[in-house]
Amino acid sequence: MVPLYYIISAVLLGWHKLFTVLGLDADGGLSWALSIIGLTLVIRAALIPLFVKQIKSSRNMQLLQPKVKELQKKYGHDRNKLAEETMKLYREAGTNPFASCLPILLQMPIFFALFRLLSQAAKSDKAHGFLTKEKAHQFGESEIFGVLPINGSFWQSRTWGEDPHTGVMLVAAFLVLAMTATTFTTQRQLMAKNMPAEAMSGPYAQQQKMLLYILPVAFGLGGVAFPIGVLLYWTTSNLWTMGQQFYVIRNNPAPGTPAFKAKQDRDRAKALRHGHAPEAETVAEGTTTTTDRRPATRQQPKRQTRSQRKTAPKPGAPGAKNKSADWEKYEAQDGTEPETNEGDSK
Repeated sequence: MVPLYYIISAVLLGWHKLFTVLGLDADGGLSWALSIIGLTLVIRAALIPLFVKQIKSSRNMQLLQPKVKELQKKYGHDRNKLAEETMKLYREAGTNPFASCLPILLQMPIFFALFRLLSQAAKSDKAHGFLTKEKAHQFGESEIFGVLPINGSFWQSRTWGEDPHTGVMLVAAFLVLAMTATTFTTQRQLMAKNMPAEAMSGPYAQQQKMLLYILPVAFGLGGVAFPIGVLLYWTTSNLWTMGQQFYVIRNNPAPGTPAFKAKQDRDRAKALRHGHAPEAETVAEGTTTTTDRRPATRQQPKRQTRSQRKTAPKPGAPGAKNKSADWEKYEAQDGTEPETNEGDSK
């Protein structure tokens, strides 16, 4: 945990210095609470590459679901063989069913490091990393708006406990519920909008459904023992995840999902608003209608023999018709004149 103590304390003190320069009280809990939120934003920004890897892995898992179903039909009677062949398929595709848990797993050590840093600073003014003993005391004893201790937790401040504090209980309960709700909403958003119908069954879907209910319950039960400062970190992280996932699903959805169809509808409506009709309309059978823009073939005039041209009246002579525009054009092209009727020569 020592390297994490240095990283967390460095970022935390950097934000605290900034808010102090901006005019907030250095000893106040608000500056430390905002510093925790700033710490969360820095950590989540650093985890963006892992989030991109998580999205790619999730899509690969969705594309592999038809093959997984084939393996289930083939090896459904032998669970060991089915598990072996399924993992072989994942290795060949370069994906991992547990890659979707990477951002959460990597955040857990940071989460517990912040928890220990705050709790030990409040209990014994213990220094960690760049957080000196003086700063640790200031951090651990700070109160938001002079009322809510940043190290207070729901369980510690319960009305029947040794140090009851109704305000801390209400704020901590609100943050625990917000943390639980954002975790559930984020996972539910992924399953409802960015997973094709064929991916809603099988081992991968079962894993996602388990996470959908297990994670919120685990965080909710454990949240009653977390200090307000740690709950601020986790709730802010969940809000970041929810917004980040909403952006990805809306702008780059997986093919064959409800989000992909919604994006197609938005793009079509946007094109119509700007006066651009779709290049081709796709019909139900999957064919595409196009318009034949080739010019129509013009009928060429009949050629006349030399004797017919000699007996034809000259242009401008009595009883003869003047040359039309077409006549002049064809004469200029090949040196012949269009065929005339016998009545014209008369």
